Amino acid sequence: MILTPEQQAIYDGSKGETMAKVMKTLVMYGDAFEAEKLVPITSKHNHLVTSFGLKVMAPVYDLMQQILDAGVASGQTFSVDPRPLDKNVPANFLQNLVFRKFMYTKQDFYEDQLNKLGLMDKDAFSCTCYMDEMGNKPQKGEVLSWAESSAVVYANSVLGARCNRNSGIIDIMGSIVGYVPYFGLLTDEGRKATWVVRVQTTKKPEAQLLGSAIGLKVMEDVPYVFGLDQWIGKELNDAACAYLKDFGAATASNGAVGLYHIDHLTPEAVEQGEALIAEGAREYIIDDAELARVQANYPVIWKNPDAKPKLCFVGCPHLSLEQLKDWTVKIEAELKKNGVSKVVIPTVLTAAPKVLEAFNKTEYAARLKAAGVITSYICPLMYMNNPLCKTMPVITSSNKLRTYTSARYYTDQEILCAITNGGK
Repeated sequence: MILTPEQQAIYDGSKGETMAKVMKTLVMYGDAFEAEKLVPITSKHNHLVTSFGLKVMAPVYDLMQQILDAGVASGQTFSVDPRPLDKNVPANFLQNLVFRKFMYTKQDFYEDQLNKLGLMDKDAFSCTCYMDEMGNKPQKGEVLSWAESSAVVYANSVLGARCNRNSGIIDIMGSIVGYVPYFGLLTDEGRKATWVVRVQTTKKPEAQLLGSAIGLKVMEDVPYVFGLDQWIGKELNDAACAYLKDFGAATASNGAVGLYHIDHLTPEAVEQGEALIAEGAREYIIDDAELARVQANYPVIWKNPDAKPKLCFVGCPHLSLEQLKDWTVKIEAELKKNGVSKVVIPTVLTAAPKVLEAFNKTEYAARLKAAGVITSYICPLMYMNNPLCKTMPVITSSNKLRTYTSARYYTDQEILCAITNGGK
């Protein structure tokens, strides 16, 4: 790797031993991917994936403390993934005991480290840091040092920023030194599509299901998607962005997609069109039958496949303000249709703290609460990591949550039916 004189000086220790270690780590990371140089991070804020104070993460806390003790500050303030705990989310005595005494025992300690290192504010905890309410929305072309997969794919695809799928800790190291290795999705060539996906469904495809199908097929490659704009439009409005948020999270978790292009919709596709498609790109056609096949092949890992669900999570990644309103209206309508007043399965809708703050100022908040639904800033993945929770029959409309936990996936409409007694 070729370093500039300034970068070489840091590597050689001009800013101290700790900064030199950070620089050497990034150089080794870049070497692994044959990066020829480092490029400056240009975004105002960073986003960190590591938000949870698990006891077993002692090496992370030690590393953070070394950085703090050396007085090496992050060049950026940052947001971070959601907190793992919320007393409002249903959990019995034993589950809470495991959470508090055996799992997230270092949560307060770690949050104190994050504050000292440069956390944007006390509510900067969400996997959807790019929501307008959260204040960490990168601009087109900005170079980032993020690691959260659902945020990376959104930033690259919907916002047109540039970021590789980094690992945890690498994200903060890039922020500290101000550089990231130049390879992959930072390069023009790396952003070209090696798959052409043609959506030929007879109705609007479920975002999480369509994203799952594409992720499972293309894995870490870049897809260029035709035919989706007929269902979600050619404008990046609130509805389209919410759809692409959920779609992208599924491509990133069911595969390893870090960037997708939607014909006539995402910024680079609008600007460059089919010039983004690499020579020899493979083709994947998705119709109704293909989506049905994908969903039918999801494994059911509940001990009793016929068990009655005990909990429902909606919002992984976190919901937008408009999605919270939309779910409120849909739940009310289904409850009325089925002749019940409250949801029949404990249901948790998750969103960023500042999105929830905005939602709670609307009339919808009281209506959703009256329907028996809980809102929370929690990370459902972190909740399901509890061994006493993962044995529960939990349902979700998130393909990310399904992929990483024992939760069982259902479409939004199937979820609505289940929680409002439509399935009896």
